[in-house]
Amino acid sequence: MHSWRIFGSIAALALTGPAWSQATAPLPSQGAQAQATSATARLEKRVVAEGRVPGIVIVTGIGDAPTRIASEGRIAIEPDAPVADADSLWRIYSMTKPITGIAAMILVEEGKLKLDQPISDFIPAFKDMKVLVDPAKDLTSRPATRPITVRHLLTHTAGLGYSIVTKGPLLDEYNRLGINPAQVNALMEPGMRAARPKTLEEFANRVATLPLIADPGTKWSYSISLDLLGRVIEVAGGMPFDQFVNTRIFAPLKMRDSYWTVPQDKARILATNYLSPRVAADVGATSVWLQPPSFPYGGAGLVMSAHDYDRFLHMLLNGGTLDGARVLKPETVKLALSDLLPPTVDRSTLAHMTADSGVPMGFGAGGSVYLADKPGGPGKGTFGWAGAAGSIGWVDPAHKLRATMMVNSFSEQLLKRETSQAVYADLAR
Repeated sequence: MHSWRIFGSIAALALTGPAWSQATAPLPSQGAQAQATSATARLEKRVVAEGRVPGIVIVTGIGDAPTRIASEGRIAIEPDAPVADADSLWRIYSMTKPITGIAAMILVEEGKLKLDQPISDFIPAFKDMKVLVDPAKDLTSRPATRPITVRHLLTHTAGLGYSIVTKGPLLDEYNRLGINPAQVNALMEPGMRAARPKTLEEFANRVATLPLIADPGTKWSYSISLDLLGRVIEVAGGMPFDQFVNTRIFAPLKMRDSYWTVPQDKARILATNYLSPRVAADVGATSVWLQPPSFPYGGAGLVMSAHDYDRFLHMLLNGGTLDGARVLKPETVKLALSDLLPPTVDRSTLAHMTADSGVPMGFGAGGSVYLADKPGGPGKGTFGWAGAAGSIGWVDPAHKLRATMMVNSFSEQLLKRETSQAVYADLAR
């Protein structure tokens, strides 16, 4: 679940926020007496005291036992910033991907999608795709050996690129056509938006004009595939992608603080995102997330509270249901959280990205999957993913555990591993 430092390259351009010098005012942790000896509470106190992040929230749960919420600090470094808590709003970036993956699995369960169905059934422009002969050299291409399927989009094996990892001539084409389905801040957004397609349909059709970096089903490559899957979902589901997610996932799970566009009256509780501990990349009060995106980004588009992400994970851990609302059948959840990678796929890039896990990894419906138990850590079958701004969320069916950690800092990537270690230390106690 160690996510690529997404937006590392474009975040480097975001040296636009003020380098505030005020010290964060001391704050007691929430539920301090009950949590004083827990590893998660100690971790939170330490990272805030060290100035690594101004605030952090960790929400955990085991089975249907009461949810445990630990938090420390504030949502920004200003002394009067609101306290960080379970209802604070955070940019979850690639933690959006498992939600998009589960949205697709709803349609798989209903028979409106099949895992190995060509996506050209829904987006005809993908019927005859080309593959680069030498990605480092030029755009010379040949016909693809097989079509892109729904499974390929779910598992980053479609042969698509990503502006944050793709190189060479194909990256130039991604930039020219505005294949940048993400937001960073209000200063960068006008330039990005000018090149970006205006709709999800136009985005998909532009992507279809570009060659692939590998034949579908042959190589795991982090990509825009979950963004493209959003278009498949809205065609197969018969409604706009964001409306489908809102209606079929957020509403039944009572996820009332999950947004594609943050309402103005919620700006006060939107955390500031940091480029470094004292340089803001996107200030909450003036955030780019307060304006509608060009289209809903299935790979990195959501702002959510830790409370809401916990409800999403709780539903998965419960086999598709929560508080009487059923989103999926247990067998569909089991499939979604299993290793969906094609059997002969090259997993070397996935292994590199998830090396911190220490065990072999597969990939399910938008998130990584542990293929073995990690001693003292996640069990086999653990599913989840992380976000560019430091947050992470996962479910561990073997331990009946779910965990969400929220921060917003492009520079803070170690907290994902530290949070996992603290959560399992608490579990052992």
